[in-house]
Amino acid sequence: MKCPFCNSEDTRVIDSRTALDGSIKRRRECISCQKRFTTYERFEENQIYVVKKDKRRVKYSREKLLRGLTFATVKRNISREQLDEIITEIERKIQNSLSSEITSKELGEMVLEKLKKVDQVAYVRFASVYKEFDDIKSFIETVETIKKD
Repeated sequence: MKCPFCNSEDTRVIDSRTALDGSIKRRRECISCQKRFTTYERFEENQIYVVKKDKRRVKYSREKLLRGLTFATVKRNISREQLDEIITEIERKIQNSLSSEITSKELGEMVLEKLKKVDQVAYVRFASVYKEFDDIKSFIETVETIKKD
């Protein structure tokens, strides 16, 4: 592991812990400059591809999903940790399916299922972008569905 301060490859691990998302958090110290830094390690998993509506296949991006969830939860009482938990649960479900592909529709439905349990306003926000409402009637139907549940 290279030191981000002096680029020396001579570093040592001071402490290792399992992070909330299942990754390994390591506290390291550079032997050359004595500065400390943190690294996160994830197990390499099978690459997941998302099949879009137009049949294009793109690599799954945790960051892109986090961005979408962040927009849906702006000014809501939902922490970054909760969003990370939601994403980790979705990723585990996809990995456990033993498939290397998922449709954007299936992924969107998984996100909506999780958001419905966490925050109804975030659910409606995400649904409004994901379902691409053409008119107010579709939007109202979605809100009515939530009210029934």
